[in-house]
Order: sequence, then structure tokens, then C-alpha cells
Amino acid sequence: MKYRILVILLAITGVTVSAQTKNAPTFNAHDLSITWEALQNNYQNKDQSLNALTITNNGKNTLPASGWKMYFNDAGMLLPATVTDNAKIAFINGDLFSLTPTTTFTGIKPGESVRIDFIGEDAVITNTDGPDGFYIVWDSQPDKGYNTAGTTIKPFKPNYKGLITTSIIYDQNKNIKDIPESQLTKAFPTPVSYAETGGYFKLVGLDNDHTVGAINGFDKEKGLLSDLLSSIFGKAPNHLKSTTVSLNLEIVLEKIEGLGPDAYILKVTPDGIHISASTSAGAFYGIQTLKTLIPASAWAHPQKEVDIPCVVITDSPRFVYRAFMLDVGRNFQPKSEIFKVLDVMALYKLNVFHMHLTEDEGWRLQIPSLPELTSVGAKRGHTLDSKHFLPPSHGSGGEIDNKTGTGFYTRADFIEILKYADKLHIMVVPEIEAPGHARAAVKSMDARYDRLMAEGKKEEAWKYRLSDPEDKSEYSTAQYWTDNVINVSLPSTYNFVEKVMDEIISMYKEAGVPLKTINWGGDEVPRGVWEKSPAYLKLKATHPEIKSTADLWYYFYGRVNKLMKARGLYTSGWEEMALRKTKLDGNPFYVPNPDFMPDHLQAEVWNNTLGGGNEDLAYKLANAGYKTVLTPVTNTYFDMAHYKSFDEPGYYWGAFSDIDKPFSFIPFDYFKNSKVDRDGLPLNRSIFIGKQRLTDYGKENILGLQSAVWGENIKSTERLEYMLLPRLLGFAERAWSQDPDWAIEPNVAKSDSLYQIAWSKFLNVLGKRELPRLNYYDGGYGYRVPKPGVILKDGKYVANIQFPGLTIRYTTDGTDPDINSKIYNDAVTNDGKGLKFRAFDNKGRGSNVSEPVTP
Repeated sequence: MKYRILVILLAITGVTVSAQTKNAPTFNAHDLSITWEALQNNYQNKDQSLNALTITNNGKNTLPASGWKMYFNDAGMLLPATVTDNAKIAFINGDLFSLTPTTTFTGIKPGESVRIDFIGEDAVITNTDGPDGFYIVWDSQPDKGYNTAGTTIKPFKPNYKGLITTSIIYDQNKNIKDIPESQLTKAFPTPVSYAETGGYFKLVGLDNDHTVGAINGFDKEKGLLSDLLSSIFGKAPNHLKSTTVSLNLEIVLEKIEGLGPDAYILKVTPDGIHISASTSAGAFYGIQTLKTLIPASAWAHPQKEVDIPCVVITDSPRFVYRAFMLDVGRNFQPKSEIFKVLDVMALYKLNVFHMHLTEDEGWRLQIPSLPELTSVGAKRGHTLDSKHFLPPSHGSGGEIDNKTGTGFYTRADFIEILKYADKLHIMVVPEIEAPGHARAAVKSMDARYDRLMAEGKKEEAWKYRLSDPEDKSEYSTAQYWTDNVINVSLPSTYNFVEKVMDEIISMYKEAGVPLKTINWGGDEVPRGVWEKSPAYLKLKATHPEIKSTADLWYYFYGRVNKLMKARGLYTSGWEEMALRKTKLDGNPFYVPNPDFMPDHLQAEVWNNTLGGGNEDLAYKLANAGYKTVLTPVTNTYFDMAHYKSFDEPGYYWGAFSDIDKPFSFIPFDYFKNSKVDRDGLPLNRSIFIGKQRLTDYGKENILGLQSAVWGENIKSTERLEYMLLPRLLGFAERAWSQDPDWAIEPNVAKSDSLYQIAWSKFLNVLGKRELPRLNYYDGGYGYRVPKPGVILKDGKYVANIQFPGLTIRYTTDGTDPDINSKIYNDAVTNDGKGLKFRAFDNKGRGSNVSEPVTP
């Protein structure tokens, strides 16, 4: 790697530098616009793609032919030689590449463009597969990056196996029934017991003397009811009462004995609303259900009166652990967006927020006693040595001042998040990735070491160091990092772990919020790590139980677990933390690690990739006694693309995952309802032969479910909400609601029939009640609007939609439909040329464009 970079640098320095090049930094890089276009898959009959970059000069000065490099990020590997031979591409580290003009590159005059054709080692599937985050570094200023203008992605119409076309979407939607809203269950997620008793309770504007009261407790939840009414009517209720008897109260919270921890009973009569529960959590969930009973339009603007249907609801959750994990390490999300995420989680009764705070690309939590973690590890900008900040990743650009690569939560911010979540009965689980995925921490502690060594404080400099400078091990991670793993043989590593652990504990203590666990990662440590580390060899010589670097895994987590237990905490991590590496028939093989079973560590299992060989891994761990949280990539990873189409953003290495994936998930037998492989093609069910099924004992160890959004392609709050919603509602239905009849029905045909009925009801509830609510609730959420399906039938074009309640509009002149375009009500007669469809929600937000597949 270093050799390749050195060759490029020598080649550049050998070029004669003109006077124009010397003055090149006066050229404004923001005047350059970049366009990426995927040209062809299966290029040269190989599993690779031909792509084009077009650099356009929109300024008044000429971009010189040399004296600069352009850097960018790309998630896939690229070939060094360009097809056009006017530039060379070099891999740097992670997802960072450089592009250097060759002698055939001509300067770009104002108004002109240059095209560079290059080859990607993989096919292009979605619009996330391209390069992004372009910036220029001048030879005369090698330490500073200047961002270009944003990257434009040209449309690409590939023809690959499994492509989801508008006709396939139509076929997927054709059995969805349009159900009148009056026939829909008006509480969501689906309660254990729901009965409409007829009539409405009319809640009139709060100038009337309405009263809200709490009987035998629930004063805090009474305040939440007040907040709810304020959001509906624009002002707080006139009277809030705490009492031991019902005194003509119209909205009552009552504490009773005998219900489960999260259970509640909600009764609405023409005379009022009564919520009963045994715990504050149960009362809180009753209030959330009340919110979904209120018409969605009530959140659009202050109301004068609201009609709430009369119902009797008895409810409790299926799983005690209903989690959502958000990765803010790779791309940062502001505190305000974290609050919005917590609000929508609470609305749909999720109770665990797993906060993935650290990654290779960023450390996002202030640890005051280790300032470099955020002064270095929370910043991204152009650098090749990571001594002062981290390099650009995921398109964050060369300038340090950027919204996604740079950012962290101060101690005060995090305490505020903890308090806010606690008010919503959500437990925040912080994750500190170790020993892999830890480049931000490693480089931050290297910077701390350099600072203190310069001050002559050698002992203090070594105290928290995470890397062995004499380690010559070579490795590359799944994300192509070559220097991101903590050296677990160093004593200083455990000083660091203990320091971070204690700082986090102190934040929870100051917030007045209980801390039960810290997730210590454990994911994706590559082969080759630590092999040539003197620290490892020294440790091995004094620890006979360590026979290879594989044993360092158990050594590390054993020590971490002891530190956690000493503080009254239990240890959580990804599944690899709970596994022992061995071999079967000479091949790598994983079995549950017996060393940690007595402590019942919490394992969060993502790897059930269909066809990958570990489909039963979660069941193995649960059967062996590990407390297991199902986080399956196949069904609950919401950074995955919705389906195989270029216009859908997201990765797809584990699966394509539309809202049907979380909704159809069967936690205790997910083999049963797995129907497509990770490419979206029909599944060969022989992969389940010989796989472990979940035992009754194992079922007791399934704590619950977790959904996740990893941050690589989440470059804005808008993208986060697009990927998260409405898939989160499918997940909430599975995490809260009872095991549905279609999941336990043994007859396949009958199960499929029952599923289709439930699927239609679910989609109607979302399209007619929950999505309109999310347009305005908490200021509104930018959920994904699915595009229509379209087919040619009897000489006319017919369209349909996944969520009944959305509006389809169309144009016939080749322009994209907008909110003023003609509403689709019936089949359209057209030759197919210039015909386009789009779906719109009640706020006027549109879907991607659907064009008919012409014969």
C-alpha cells in the first residue's frame, strides 16, 4: 500500500510545474461539478462494471492539466488503470481513493468537461454503488482538501437477474385489498385484544373545562397526557389532578394491581377515556395507543374537537426487548434527529435504543479525560496519516467542516439524550466497538501518545495506547481498512476500556438513569491481525492458555467481562463475542463459547445470511444458553436497499429488505417464511437441511428483536428517515404484537392465505392511518413513498400501489409527475412513450418515478 502511494507521489513530483500550476490553489474547486454514470455491467464478460466520471468546469478559470490530485470515496474496489488512460486511480485505505491526471489529461477550460472511464471490480446494482465526496488536493498544499460541487448520478437501466421492474411491483401489489378505514383496527401495533363498542368520545377544544387525572400514581404520565392534548389543541388542559378516586375525570390514568410490566387496559366510552396499568411503562404504552386512536389529521394543525372511537383494549407486548440500533459512528446524526428517532420509537412502543457510538470512521461520545477521542476521532477531512483527524469516508469530503463526517455528542448532550429516552421508557444501550471497527479510537490514542511524548511524559503517553508500534501484522477488513484493530495484548488497552467504561457509568449516574449493560462490539476482526505483534508474543509466553491469536479473543472478552461484572453490569456484544473458533473437516467453524455461558452474556445476532452457512447461528446460541437478541440482516437491517433497482439507495450484501421482510419475520422459526435469497431470487430451501431449530429452552433465551440502520450511506437526516420508515412499523408489529395466526398455521396454503389477509390489513392501516400521522407527528417524518406498479393490460396501462390511501398521478409528455399532475383513476390508453407514474402522500411528497416496461 505504502509503495503504491509512494510511486504516485514520485510520478507527480517528476512533472514540471508551470507557473499556472504554482498558482493553482487560486482555482475554486467548488466550480467543478462531478457526474457519475454507470455504463455497463459484465464489462469484458467479467463480473465488473464500466463507469464514467465527467468533470465539468463551471467557473471562470481553467483547471490545470497537472499539479493536483482528486480524492473520493467508493465502497467497492476499482482498477488502477482508467479505460480512457487520462488518469490513474490508487487505493488509499478504507473506502478512500485518489485520482491523478496522466500526461494525456488536458486542462479543463471554463464551460468544458473531461470524461474519465474506469472499471469497478463489482457490478453496479443500486445508486449507492458509485463514487462520492470528491475533493482536490494541490501539490503545493498537500495537507488541505478542497471540496468540489456535489456529485450527480445519471440514470442507469441495467438488465441483471432479479431486477425489480414496475411490472414486478404491480404483480407484488395485485392481491392487496383496499379496505375501508371503518373496518380497520385503529390501534397500532395490533393489540392483544381489540373491540370497538360503538360511538365516539368527543374531545372538544380545551377552552372547555376538561379534566385529566391520575389515580394512585402516574403523575409523570399524567404530564405526558397533558403534552399530548397540547399538541392536538394547541394549549394545555385546564385541570390536572392527582387523586385516589375518580371525580368526574374525562381522561383517567389509574394504577391497579395484577397486570404485567408493560401491560395496560384502555377503555374509551362516550363519557371519557380510562387507562389502567400496574406500572408507569404500562400507562405510557396505553397513552401511545391512545395517540394511534386519534385521527391522523389531528396533528396537522390545532383542532377544535376530536372524535375518538369507543373501544376496549387489553394489551401487552410479546417481547420484552424491542430495540432499534442506529450507527452514528460512520455518519453522524445531530441530537435533534436522535430525539425524533426516540419519539417515533416510543409511538410504536419500542423500548431499547442501541446507540452505535464508535466506528473506524468516527468516535461520537465525548470522554473529557481522553480529549483526543473527539478532537481527533470525531473529525474527518483530508489526511493521509490521521495524526490530527480522520480521513474522509462515505463521501464526507476533504473539508473538516462537514455535517456527517465531523460531529460528536458532548457529555451534556448524551446526558440529555439519556433523560429524554428515559422519559419515553426507552433504555439507551451504548456501544463501544472493540477490538475491531476501532480505527477512530486507535488513531485518537496515537495522537494522545504523540502529544504526551512531545511533553516528555512517556509513562502517561503509554497509559491508554491501543496500538503496538512494533506490530508488523498485515490484514485487511471487510471494509478494506488495514489499521483499525485494537491490540488486545497491550495492558494499556484495558486501562482504556476501564476509563471509557467508568466515564459512561458516570454519565448515566448524573442523568439519574440506570445503566444495565454496555455493548462491546466484537464484530469482524480480520485474519492476520496481531500475528507479528511483539506484545502478543510476550503475552503468549506468560499465558499458556493462549496458543494462537484466536485465543486472544477469549482473553480480551474475559477481561472486559470481569470489569463489567465488578461494576454490576452485564456484557453485551455481537454474536462473535459469544463464539469459539474451531474447525470442521479442516474448514473454519464456529460453536458457542462455553467459557461465557455461565454469565449469560447478551449476544445480538445479525448473521443469518441465506446461503452463507450461518442461518441457524442465533438459534445455536439461544439453545446453548446465551441471552439472544435477533437482529437478522435478512429482515431487520434497514440500511439495505428496499429491492433490486438502481433508483433505490442502500447496500444489499446481506439482503434486499422491503417492509414485507420485517412484517413477515417469524422469530421462533424464521426458516419457515424465508422465501428469497439475498439477491431477491427464489430460495433453495435445501440450505436449511441439518440446521438447528430453536428448542423450547432456546425460546426462553430469545430476549427480543432488534432492527438496525448502519450509517455508511446515511448522509443526511432525510436519508435516515427514508431508510427507517415505514419499515420500522413492520418491525414494531412483530416485536410488540402476539404471534400471528399465519405464523403458527402448519398448512402452507392456509398459512399463505391468512398471511395475505393480515398483509392487506397492515398496509391499509399504514396507508390510511399511520403514514398520514407521520406526515405531521413531531413536525413530520420523511418516510419512503413507494413507487407504483405498472403493467400493460388489454392495450392500456394499469397502475397500483403498495399502500392503499396514497394517490397515484401520471403524465404523458415525458415529464416527471408532480402534485398538480392528473390523478390516476383508471387504465390509461397510451403508446407507452412519455408515460410516467408517481405516488404521492397527503402532504404532497412523491415517490420515485415509475415508467412502464414496454414490450
